[in-house]
Amino acid sequence: MQHKTITGTVFIITENSAQTQLFANYLAEHTSCEIHVHAPDTPFTSLPSHPVLLVVDSDHIGSDELHPWYETLPASMADVPVAALNVPDLEQALKALYCSQLKGVFYRDESLVVICKGIHAMLAGDLWLSRELMTKLIHLYRKQQRNAFRPVCGLTNREMEIISLLGTGASNQQIAEKLFVSEHTVKSHLYNIFRKIDVNNRVQALNWIHKNIGPLMPNVETARSLQ
Repeated sequence: MQHKTITGTVFIITENSAQTQLFANYLAEHTSCEIHVHAPDTPFTSLPSHPVLLVVDSDHIGSDELHPWYETLPASMADVPVAALNVPDLEQALKALYCSQLKGVFYRDESLVVICKGIHAMLAGDLWLSRELMTKLIHLYRKQQRNAFRPVCGLTNREMEIISLLGTGASNQQIAEKLFVSEHTVKSHLYNIFRKIDVNNRVQALNWIHKNIGPLMPNVETARSLQ
């Protein structure tokens, strides 16, 4: 059973030009959406009632400027999703994500076919982020979790690494291989961890992790190396 393709209105936030019009015409033809080119400094007056997507050209509103620009929009547009277009690299994509309504990223070399697919996905309420970007976000989220909780528990960087691996279900031997230490060293670290978080075994430690740190999002590289 095929899912219904969601259409709506797409505003391309960029300067108008012959090339921009060709791009807008292609999107209109291949997405069946209403496509409008909207200058970055032109205020919005009213929006249609059906789904709306803002596609912001990073060549005119850079990643650092995206969130401040979005904050200038009227309150009626507070929940309108945003996609960043012509993003040059992963670093700039991460900066763009400071905009809370950013739902998708199109890199500079993205094909038109992929852009059309992404537009339909975001109008349907989905995210459109590359696997590389999602992996980086997961890594940053895990790092933020560890850094936020470490001062409370008195856990060292190495102990937090071991807790993260413990949360994936890794054995002592697998943890040792991943961290390039001996299994005896892992056991010593686990003893110190159990003492600091006041548990007696791995099962209790896992329960403590889920209760106090939350679900540890899987690290893609770690999961592959443990298979």
